[in-house]
Amino acid sequence: MDQQTEIEIQAAAFRRLQQHLMQDRADVQNIDLMNLAGFCRNCLSRWYQEAANARGIEMTKDEGREAFYGMPYDQWKTQNQTEASPEKQAAFETAFAENVGKEKG
Repeated sequence: MDQQTEIEIQAAAFRRLQQHLMQDRADVQNIDLMNLAGFCRNCLSRWYQEAANARGIEMTKDEGREAFYGMPYDQWKTQNQTEASPEKQAAFETAFAENVGKEKG
């Protein structure tokens, strides 16, 4: 497989993952994704932003989120996010520190 074809297949797989998380399973909460898998939609939007920035394309955190979510993040939260239990919030703190915090250090 040539490199361009591989890139196109990877991009198609990413778009399908995005569709799955944003349309097919919008009911799955970010906190549950982070607690179980160590990443969530916000991580994907941050990775999108970081990839753009690495290529010299200036993109803020909010712009990255809007590009991934297809709408302002606050709108997404209003439409889809529910209140997390104290147990889920505590598990999130651990998962975030283990998975996201180490990337920053």
